[in-house]
Amino acid sequence: MRLRIALWSICLLLGVLASAQHATVNHGVSLRGDPSTKNPPTGHLKRNTTVTLLSAKPRAGFYHIQLDSGEKGWVGVKYLNVEQPQAGTQPTTPTPTTTAAASTGCDDSLWDHVYNPSRLIVKQKCITVTGTIVDATKGRRHDGVRKEADGDSYGWLKLDPSFENLINAGNKSNEAGNLVFEIVRLFPVTQADAIAACKTFNNPITLPPVGSHVRITGSYVQDNNHAKWMEIHPVSKIEVIQ
Repeated sequence: MRLRIALWSICLLLGVLASAQHATVNHGVSLRGDPSTKNPPTGHLKRNTTVTLLSAKPRAGFYHIQLDSGEKGWVGVKYLNVEQPQAGTQPTTPTPTTTAAASTGCDDSLWDHVYNPSRLIVKQKCITVTGTIVDATKGRRHDGVRKEADGDSYGWLKLDPSFENLINAGNKSNEAGNLVFEIVRLFPVTQADAIAACKTFNNPITLPPVGSHVRITGSYVQDNNHAKWMEIHPVSKIEVIQ
């Protein structure tokens, strides 16, 4: 009887481990005791370290993880490449209900130039959407995008009908029903605490004019501040559709 219970316990443990979602550290990063940068780190993880997600849903821009040693902590979402669920299993992270498949070709290095990335909740690491660029400045700028102090361009994309499910109540109430897209470090940085994130990086992306029908590739995120609207941030690529 004891042997049967022991074997059952081992099988249960193996089943839990098999279904756990794993991730790989893509850049040296601090391990933290809570999902914030307010307190000193509790350790440091090297690139290519494999960790187990204790929750598939990020909290305040951090994943709760466990190391092979059993140590637990929090790591910023941009520093982890999360494995996708195996075929036949249910996804454990929220994904937008779009008919288009997630695109490849996102530049993960752009996250190194995102100011305060902990405010962004990653919903889909890489996605491609289509729509029309509309004026987000009420005519104040000819290029139609707001020039942010952290160097980002803040634009609006009127999504094509097949992608309209990607916006939420915040986009409708605060962004005129448009999806926000941000190209990091398109302009000079004027915000003192954002200079470190941008360093000397200059984004090579060319911003098409207002009215252009475009295809935008980047990370699909929710801004955890303001009205919690949805964004493509950072944008990896913009292509004009002929």
